[in-house]
Amino acid sequence: MLRLSRGEKAVQTTINVLLALSTLAFLLPFVIVLSTSFISEAEFARRGGYVLFPEQIDFGAYEILFGRSQVLLNAYRVTLFRVVVGTFLNLVFTITMAYVLAQRKLPGRIPLTIFVFVTMVFGGGLIPNFLLVDALGLRNTMWSMILPPLISAWNLLIMRNFFMSLPEEFYEAAIMDGASPFTILLRIVLPLSLPAIATIGLFYAVFHWNAWFDASIYIDRSDMRPLQIILRGLLRSTTLQGMEELAFTEQPPPAASLRSALIIISTVPVLFVYPFIQRYFVKGVMIGGIKG
Repeated sequence: MLRLSRGEKAVQTTINVLLALSTLAFLLPFVIVLSTSFISEAEFARRGGYVLFPEQIDFGAYEILFGRSQVLLNAYRVTLFRVVVGTFLNLVFTITMAYVLAQRKLPGRIPLTIFVFVTMVFGGGLIPNFLLVDALGLRNTMWSMILPPLISAWNLLIMRNFFMSLPEEFYEAAIMDGASPFTILLRIVLPLSLPAIATIGLFYAVFHWNAWFDASIYIDRSDMRPLQIILRGLLRSTTLQGMEELAFTEQPPPAASLRSALIIISTVPVLFVYPFIQRYFVKGVMIGGIKG
């Protein structure tokens, strides 16, 4: 076992203390929001603001959000549909286009890659995008939130670089065995690309989960509002006025408690998903950054 000198032990102890303090600094706001979501109206009137330790657990905010209103459950369904279907289509189109651009013998590969890169710098703008979505008849549909951001140029270039980092011998051996390009993609490239796919999938899923601006522009129907629209409307209001669609009772919880509960239920799903793909995350980003 390697023995550390006194100076090395002091440095290691200092690093551990700094990491522990940093972890506490990141966790403390989340714990405060979680605790505030369980306070009652009486405790809020007595203590005011956000609390670290509630005196008594009160589930009034969660009962309103889940038990007395269908607005939040419907918003959850809309958001989950967008995350699942949107992320799946994002990965399908990003992977196929990146696989094509990764072929070194493809005619015009460099101009096509430059064309993709240009879209990262220049965009059509809000009004042309709105007119396009409206002309295609996508307004007030789920596809208005899924089809416009179908391919991210940044994620596409990361995936392309990942494919180009794979040994060329894999492709040559598969071609000699008579495999088609589609078979090579499914049976050779994709199994070797799980780190990159998990990383890009996380990027897309988090984007869809947090997105609200496109829904606020393209969606007018209240039954098609995603979760983040409900959260944004509640966080912008200092009181519970203007949130009648949540069907409050005569004695609703304080606004701070309701806002905190909504933040928690909109954050926890991502916190549960991330640990399962964390082991792929760093590896996928690092390999995708290799120059090909």
